[in-house]
Amino acid sequence: MPVRFTVEHPVGQAECAAGLYGPEGLAEFARAAEEAGFDAVAFTEHPAPSLKWLRAGGHASLDPLAALAFCAAATSRIRLLTYLLVLPYRNPLLAAKTIATVDLLSGGRLTLGVGGGYLRSEFAALGADFEARGALLDESLDVLRAVWSGESFGFDGRGFTARDQVSVPAPVQLPHPPVWIGGNGRNARRRAARAAQGWSPLLIDERFAATTRTAALSTPDDLAAAVADLRELTEAQGRDPAALDVQVQSSESNVLVDGGSLEEHRSQLKDLAEAGATWFVVRVPAGGLPETKDALRRYGREIIGELR
Repeated sequence: MPVRFTVEHPVGQAECAAGLYGPEGLAEFARAAEEAGFDAVAFTEHPAPSLKWLRAGGHASLDPLAALAFCAAATSRIRLLTYLLVLPYRNPLLAAKTIATVDLLSGGRLTLGVGGGYLRSEFAALGADFEARGALLDESLDVLRAVWSGESFGFDGRGFTARDQVSVPAPVQLPHPPVWIGGNGRNARRRAARAAQGWSPLLIDERFAATTRTAALSTPDDLAAAVADLRELTEAQGRDPAALDVQVQSSESNVLVDGGSLEEHRSQLKDLAEAGATWFVVRVPAGGLPETKDALRRYGREIIGELR
């Protein structure tokens, strides 16, 4: 299977030009990504980051589902990826309504990259239980799958009680939009194996892994071992491991930002694909719309076009 490509919007990069996340710039960005051949556009989230975290290297963000809804109106083909949506921040029924709305209005183009989150201060600011984030993530995934089943929904959750609730209209993609689980650890792979449609790890070293409260995966060999584990876990659930996507972000994701060699980049992509990656995340320069669009076109021409 050929690798497909996600472009992450650069709003999270330091000194991202304001024009890239204003209405005209955002629409042009999404259209340029689609025209260049990218398969998905992605936004991450941090709804209430601390000033300390931002000053220590954190980043700005848009609300991912709102931004993706805007991109949906400006495009016709490209998929829309939350990368990542922190489900424990939300009441799962409110999340279900927003997710279904974006999927409906985009004609069924939404993919849900989800995770448990890692910023303790952000959990506190949002009134969410940091220590229970794994259980909250699992609960939210169960609620999302159940509430779109077509029947009324009852559930005694953590902090909420549902009695014969419904969520209509349903998303276009049934039983639900694809769910990709973020995180490098085995718990993330267990979640993906149990009921998700993909796994979304980062190739990062021990230092960065500690910051984001996940496991380190440093090399394509590390990735290959983890993918083999994912496949075993998926087979144990009676599911086909070939049906799961694996989206990877690595230092090579910054090739356009850092000015690296695209020829060497192709070789790295081959190694990641052989390790089991089916999607790859690309980051683009954020100095201004012309520079960003040029980078999108170049990658589309020299990487996406060549590989296809």
